[in-house]
Amino acid sequence: MSTAQSCPLPIVSLSKYLEEEGQNKNAESQLLKSSLPAENDCHTQAEDSVSDVPKYLLELGLTPECKQLISSLPAEKGWVANLLHQYQGFWHTTRQLQAVLTCQNHFQAQETDILLVTTPKSGTTWLKAIVFALMNRVKYPNTDNNHPLLSENPHILVPFLEYGLYIDSQVPNFTTFTSPRLFGTHLPLVSLPESAKNSSCKLVYLCRNPKDTFVSLWHFTNKLRTKDMGSNSLEETFDKFTRGVSLYGPFWDHVLGYWKESLENPERVLFLKYEEMKEQPKLQLMKLAQFLGCPFSNEEETRGAVDGIQKLCSFENLSNLEVNKTGKLASGEEYKAFFRRGEVGDAKNHLTPQMIEKLDQITEQKLHGYGLKF
Repeated sequence: MSTAQSCPLPIVSLSKYLEEEGQNKNAESQLLKSSLPAENDCHTQAEDSVSDVPKYLLELGLTPECKQLISSLPAEKGWVANLLHQYQGFWHTTRQLQAVLTCQNHFQAQETDILLVTTPKSGTTWLKAIVFALMNRVKYPNTDNNHPLLSENPHILVPFLEYGLYIDSQVPNFTTFTSPRLFGTHLPLVSLPESAKNSSCKLVYLCRNPKDTFVSLWHFTNKLRTKDMGSNSLEETFDKFTRGVSLYGPFWDHVLGYWKESLENPERVLFLKYEEMKEQPKLQLMKLAQFLGCPFSNEEETRGAVDGIQKLCSFENLSNLEVNKTGKLASGEEYKAFFRRGEVGDAKNHLTPQMIEKLDQITEQKLHGYGLKF
């Protein structure tokens, strides 16, 4: 019997997914052990020696398809995980690549789906919080009390497709999801599942200037590295980032793919900039609501619904909530790692003038002639 036959992809429902994400560390460890195949099936001794390693660093359960593909792909040393593999022009960790393949093979988009797309560290958590509050404002009109965002992390309320629902070869059961379904993803346009490319589902893309994106990604990935691994130097990761070797990179190719799509299909793809969201939050929030087909009424504006969502989803509020200071994902990433400063222009406090000049030159070269500027 083949590995694929003896170890079928597990089905995970939304309720099970939420339950897993809400477990403490001990329960999480037990869940990992219980979800693995039985010892007489596909179990290996290696799985017993990884209980202390964060799940996001594990590379268990790769399908034969993924293993065969990896053997043919360019590879580079990773920022956190051992390796990055270049698939369809973009770089993924081994674990993420398996999830990308599973998502591409199994995800069936619905016409009412909403996909929130970003490159890592471009305001993903913020965008998820805003769109969740926006789309659920009738159900949860009071942003000061009993709102889900006050007790749950945005990554739980709006799960990632490839890195959440389809991770570790899982195939989710979407019967418990209500319409419109909200998903987050870091997938580049070329790697979206065919059903998403061919449907009328809406895509909201949020980008951030590459200098701040890089600095935030450098800080974030160092937080994910274990003590034994030590930290990556700014210089080493800068070299990788400028060569395009970063999570879901090259950054510029990722951004440009969705920018061009937004110009060709503006009714389907909304392209937002982090800096404009920070500078004109109310205007951008109303623009977002209009695009998603749920514009604010005059009555809502009068009673402060827009201001309430802005306040609820502000960096200051989200980062200071107890759940976001103490909780963590089932895969091991602490919620507080997703919140650092949330400022525009912080890169100047970390990058040398030469680094800034080099990033500006690359950005100009990559985006020249497309009408996109940072």
